[in-house]
Amino acid sequence: MQLYKTRGFSEFFQDTFAFLKSNGKHFFKNYLIINGFFLIIMMVMMYFFTKFYTSVIFGGLMGNNPTLVDDYMNDNLGLFIVLLIVFVVVALVAAVISFSFVPLYLKLFAERDGQHFGTSELVSAYKSNIGNIFIFLICGFILGIPLAIMMGIGMFILVITIVGMLLVPVLIGAFSLFYNMTLMEYIEKKRGIWDSFGYAWTLMTSKFWPAVGSVGLFFLMSYIIQSVFSMIPYIFGMASLFTTIESGTPNPEDVGYTMTIMMLAVFFLSFFAGAILGVVVQLNQGIIFYSLKEDNENINTKSIIDQIGSGE
Repeated sequence: MQLYKTRGFSEFFQDTFAFLKSNGKHFFKNYLIINGFFLIIMMVMMYFFTKFYTSVIFGGLMGNNPTLVDDYMNDNLGLFIVLLIVFVVVALVAAVISFSFVPLYLKLFAERDGQHFGTSELVSAYKSNIGNIFIFLICGFILGIPLAIMMGIGMFILVITIVGMLLVPVLIGAFSLFYNMTLMEYIEKKRGIWDSFGYAWTLMTSKFWPAVGSVGLFFLMSYIIQSVFSMIPYIFGMASLFTTIESGTPNPEDVGYTMTIMMLAVFFLSFFAGAILGVVVQLNQGIIFYSLKEDNENINTKSIIDQIGSGE
């Protein structure tokens, strides 16, 4: 599939799904190999957090012991702080690796003209771009402070009206697309970080509504699908819980066990679905990036002309 190609709103959708159809196996295989370890670590940590939540907090309520949570926190404050720090560090590392995957994958895909690379090449790409990714994070955080304030004000204005709420995914899509295109341009190593931010803005505004509208709809679809996945175990869990309550005086241990299973199922399904859907949304943004870059620089067109000239 040709990444450098002029596209419109409908092609942003069609080519995203076409890419997944022809390259999805290679794409997700490498994603899970690189990110799988961190996803498992996050799930394990959330498992213990869920057990704490259900056994301590819920157990305290059912056992009529309102001070149980405070007593537990006072007795295990040091352990709680350590686990919290570990969780935050692992979450940040996992987020950075996951966020960088699509830009690096598509960069190799464009350079190798398809799937002519594997996990080792992706790992090498991470190593060679670790400095750029780190600089991007620092500068992105600095720029993100005023942008987040502006975005928060914009979302507040939109959510107070019914019609405006429909534009919230578009606003989120614009913010996400801007950052993704900046990183994709920066790892090309042809511009500085601030020039990359400026160039990403130029690209995004060149076809603002088709590009941002496409990303916004992908975010909306992702949210709906993830919500459906989350509701399935929740419905079964609540049905089991009500059945237990209706059968007589509920045993706190049985109720806690049901709540634990329900919350774990909800979390694991929503977490995994969110990770997969998130990378699909990023893929759509990558398709948009290469399309807008072709519109602005005629990279593929120049390459075809060069090939014709070399063959004469």
